Amino acid sequence: MTHSDLSRRLLSVEHVSMSFRRYDVGVDSLKELIVRAFRRDLHKNKFQCLKDVSFQVDRGEAVALIGKNGAGKSTLLKIVSGILPPEQGSVFCGGRITPLLRLGAGFDSNASGLENIYLNAAILGYPKKEIDEKLLPIIEFSELGDFIRAPIKTYSSGMLARLGFSVAVNLPSEILLIDEILAVGDLAFSRKCYRKLDELRANGTTFLIVSHSESVRRYCSRAIWLDGGTIRADGDIDQIFKEYSACMLQKTEFKTAP
Repeated sequence: MTHSDLSRRLLSVEHVSMSFRRYDVGVDSLKELIVRAFRRDLHKNKFQCLKDVSFQVDRGEAVALIGKNGAGKSTLLKIVSGILPPEQGSVFCGGRITPLLRLGAGFDSNASGLENIYLNAAILGYPKKEIDEKLLPIIEFSELGDFIRAPIKTYSSGMLARLGFSVAVNLPSEILLIDEILAVGDLAFSRKCYRKLDELRANGTTFLIVSHSESVRRYCSRAIWLDGGTIRADGDIDQIFKEYSACMLQKTEFKTAP
């Protein structure tokens, strides 16, 4: 690998594997969990959601992660963002990551929207001086007006999503991780979100997007198809979606066949 290759590389995922413990029979409450554990009536098995996953993303690249539900896409995004440590393997990122995994995650419901801007940005690793510089653009983009000083427990889900999105897209980062969230709110605000994402892409922000929708072609030229926790295909997004759609259609027809 040449020096120029290394300088272009922003994200490297190497041999990442991840598994979880799950119960054979559902447990509906903490009380039931304790009682059944005391009786030794809990039967767990190991579910491996990612198996030896490796790929690289260059600076300025936009990559879509596709695959059916349970393929490991969201888990992989959480590992890349640092929310989950991998069971095996490693992840290297040569820049600041901003995750758009669940809008409003990490917010304090008793604090105001303004206080939560500082809280959420601090969780993402931004110093107060940098947050101060971006505070006005965040507030203006959210269009929350005087509600920015109200406790977010009084917010609707749409208002909360607006605030979370505004924080994420107005703080400087090299790579944006998006999990099925490409726009929020009403039609006018949704269009505003798409314009902001277009602006970020034009300015060279790297995207890693989990999606089932072919609308990601708007941003991505490459797709990685996860199937059963492994990479089934990695390449041109048009070709990958063609193969993925044909596979999903074939499985659907098989299930519905008389």
